[in-house]
Amino acid sequence: MAESTLVTEPREILAPAFPDDDGAADPRLAAALSRLADGTGSYSDAVAALVHARLLVPVVAVLGEVDEHGADKSSDMATVLIRGADGRHALLAFTSTDTLQAWRADARPVPVGAADAAKAAIQEGADALLVDVAGPTKLVVEGDNLKALAAGWQLAAIAHSDGTTRAAWLKPADGPPAVPDLGGDSALPE
Repeated sequence: MAESTLVTEPREILAPAFPDDDGAADPRLAAALSRLADGTGSYSDAVAALVHARLLVPVVAVLGEVDEHGADKSSDMATVLIRGADGRHALLAFTSTDTLQAWRADARPVPVGAADAAKAAIQEGADALLVDVAGPTKLVVEGDNLKALAAGWQLAAIAHSDGTTRAAWLKPADGPPAVPDLGGDSALPE
């Protein structure tokens, strides 16, 4: 029999990032996605709401080893990348447990902030973060927008003298000095 040791030194366990999370979608993000779907809102509004939202990144069991009879001997848990028709990859994320289960009931939710989901997408080599792939409203964040979200930048509406408004990414005062590899026009499409 294995010998056990009682540890009496205090250990610090990290508190959950979302201790009161009930799995529901962030109300502001849900409203922005609803307005995007019915044409009364914009992509910029949806991304602005996403910046502060909690997302659920799914992890699924992946078969590791099988025994000589073909039975599952081990498995690992992994995040999910999906490949689009154009060959690019996106990390999946969901606004709620309901939208996650509509996609795949056996997936396990890992709650993270939107910036952390964007960072994970970049670290995995994905081209985009795809929110709510099974609906009701999909949201794709890619390119410069994905980089800015991952860097913790904030999206703001900038009013111009001609009366138009344009979305622009702003660096937080205590944030990173620049969005890495930012090339081209970083404005959001409407």
